[in-house]
Amino acid sequence: MSLDTLSRAPAPSSSASSARATGDWRPEIRHDWTRDEVQKIMDLPFPELIFRAQLAHRAYFDPTRVQISTLLSIKTGGCPEDCAYCPQSALHEQSVKADKLMEVEKVLREARAAKAAGAGRFCMGAAWRSPKERDLDTVCAMIEGVKELGLETCVTLGMLDAQQSQRLRDAGLDYYNHNLDTSPEYYDKIITTRTYQERLDTLANVRDAGINVCCGGIVGMGEGESDRAGLIATLASLPQHPESVPINLLVRVAGTPLADAEAVDPITFARVVAAARITMPASHVRLAAGRELMSDEAHALVFLAGANSIFCGDKLLTTPNPAEHRDRKLLASLGMKPMTDA
Repeated sequence: MSLDTLSRAPAPSSSASSARATGDWRPEIRHDWTRDEVQKIMDLPFPELIFRAQLAHRAYFDPTRVQISTLLSIKTGGCPEDCAYCPQSALHEQSVKADKLMEVEKVLREARAAKAAGAGRFCMGAAWRSPKERDLDTVCAMIEGVKELGLETCVTLGMLDAQQSQRLRDAGLDYYNHNLDTSPEYYDKIITTRTYQERLDTLANVRDAGINVCCGGIVGMGEGESDRAGLIATLASLPQHPESVPINLLVRVAGTPLADAEAVDPITFARVVAAARITMPASHVRLAAGRELMSDEAHALVFLAGANSIFCGDKLLTTPNPAEHRDRKLLASLGMKPMTDA
């Protein structure tokens, strides 16, 4: 669908629910987005950009509902990768202490607390290049336990082959997170220890196993506007769009190569979120890392741009995140609710 077609599309009649019920308009799902097309979207006058993002959002979702996930680091630090943004890399000047893989019961205690706080999905992350078989046994037990609590499950464990992906699927895994981080052209400025193609191969293995994909990137790593457009175009041109698209705002951590990266303003960040919403209208677009740096007003702006998912809890792996009570207060002030609420 061209930009002109999108701009001529009729608005939903009176509410998101009536638009979905009557099928008045629904944007075409495309898998052939170009960088230039995405750049044109991001360059739109801001009122027009938000209008188009809202049209796309309301065609597939209730704009007053937000999907809540909780992310727990089940194995922290000691990672052999050199991702320039990550304090878990063992290769950086300052890195977090390497811990062993958590015990299953401790993870389940955290999952119960997350469910009580309103989370519908429980995500578990381990700082590995790829999981060892003995560790995968433990992770599968965690997945099975979390599923029994009635939560959706998501893990991020690094690169996976086809057999590992199938093992996770057999354990009941719902989602696998593996971000592309940035555009193909800017990627080697951020990571040199694994290739872009290796990331795409992991996504293909996960898809072939029948697991939903959570895949996005990071804004604020020194990339240019063209790289942001390139990231969104790459995600939106995958054979199947990720069911969840996390858009992270860089958290500048001392001791990492990106500690002094220039901050990105909220309007620029909202433009990237809006581009993700317009090009992948049926996906959950998640505000992930960096929310602690955002004001309530910035959150509201990005929700208007089409974000409809957040991580809840006071920490994302190793970086701060807004406290649960702040998120509840923010959503209440905006007249929004978690998707798990009645």
